[in-house]
Amino acid sequence: MKKKAIPPKLQCWIDARKRYQLSHAQVQMARELGLNPKKFGSLANHKQEPWKEPLPDFIESIYFKRFSKAQPDKVRTIEQSFDLQELKKKVRKEAKAQRQAVDIEESIEINS
Repeated sequence: MKKKAIPPKLQCWIDARKRYQLSHAQVQMARELGLNPKKFGSLANHKQEPWKEPLPDFIESIYFKRFSKAQPDKVRTIEQSFDLQELKKKVRKEAKAQRQAVDIEESIEINS
């Protein structure tokens, strides 16, 4: 079976992880906080604006403020999240097909 390509919505997170040298946990924290990876450039200029924290530290500090914990309980990579999402879709699709097959069989039995 051919693997599906990662959609652009998630690909921008992978690109941001590489560009700003973030860990998988920091990317997951940023996603849970609802941050926009396209805006990381303005957040990550701590060398020009010394009062700003480096981006990884900034993400960790606002995550701690919001959720009162240092990092997520279970850290997943973007790729793992995408694979899990695709697996859930496949299971739902198969369950729907089974329900439809049962409904067709029941309607045939009723009509007979």
